[in-house]
Amino acid sequence: MHAQPLQNDPLLTEQQAADMLGIKPTTLQVWRCNQRYPLAYIKIGRNVRYRASAVQKFLDLRTVAA
Repeated sequence: MHAQPLQNDPLLTEQQAADMLGIKPTTLQVWRCNQRYPLAYIKIGRNVRYRASAVQKFLDLRTVAA
């Protein structure tokens, strides 16, 4: 398995991911706790980070074609 360089797939803070999704960071916290949506995240100690590609994939999977 090859890891992507961070410059090509940056790690987003909880606030940055929430901004990208148009929601509050507390909503992401609830989703993680309840496992409501399969949005992959990374735990580094107490810090939570999201790969930009994971957030984009999450959005792509929820895009409804008209």
